[in-house]
Amino acid sequence: MTRVVDIDDLDFAHAGADLPALEGVGLGVEAGEAVVLLGPSGAGKTTLLAILDGRLHGWTGRVSVLGRPLSPDAPPPAAARPDIGFIFQEFALVERSSVLRNVLNGRLGRMSTFAALLGRHSVHDLDVAHQAMADCGIGELTHRRVDSLSGGQRQRVAIARCLAQEPRLILADEPVSNLDPARAGEILTLITRAAAKRGATTIFSSHQPELALRVASRVVGMTVGRIAFDHPVGDVSEQEIAALYRNVAQDWPIEAELRLVQ
Repeated sequence: MTRVVDIDDLDFAHAGADLPALEGVGLGVEAGEAVVLLGPSGAGKTTLLAILDGRLHGWTGRVSVLGRPLSPDAPPPAAARPDIGFIFQEFALVERSSVLRNVLNGRLGRMSTFAALLGRHSVHDLDVAHQAMADCGIGELTHRRVDSLSGGQRQRVAIARCLAQEPRLILADEPVSNLDPARAGEILTLITRAAAKRGATTIFSSHQPELALRVASRVVGMTVGRIAFDHPVGDVSEQEIAALYRNVAQDWPIEAELRLVQ
């Protein structure tokens, strides 16, 4: 298998922070995997995803994504950007535009500068966008304005935009934190299945083990900027996951939720 992500001895500290956000992180992800970064808020999950996306600089160590070494001092080259898709926690949509227009924004990195400036999308662009919307169950919302949609529908638009980009690696930062549990499960399943259908690799963060373990093939447990464990989903123990949250106040009983996925 081809290694999509290769990290060795990664350290990073946010400006003014007393403690490092990441310390001594090492991680390898193979093509086609669905990996969840599991842990409480402040564990370093969002920071790690932002580095993989090329949006955070000033780190030390070695990071390679899709066979390309990342620089700690500069963003990835423009030609490499479309290969990495990012699904944001807050959707990051153009609220006053239509669903189709938002999804087509995912094609901009695959277009020439001239075509992108003029908004001239090819037949292929439209086909890819419509397929992404169909896979996300929003094909009938093509001409609806985003600001008229529910939160779950907005998230589906954000996922469709990412899929329309045709990325080889999909990163998602707490993609279901704003949704109720039923909708959250649907969205995580949608992301991982759509990625698998396209042969893409998925890395998503979560602090909801009861949902994440249902769709991931591998679990990377994180706490205080370090990797606590890294196992195939079937090898993760209740004790290991409970330890991630031992010193974190939670509103749900971790042991009861783990029994739901066994």
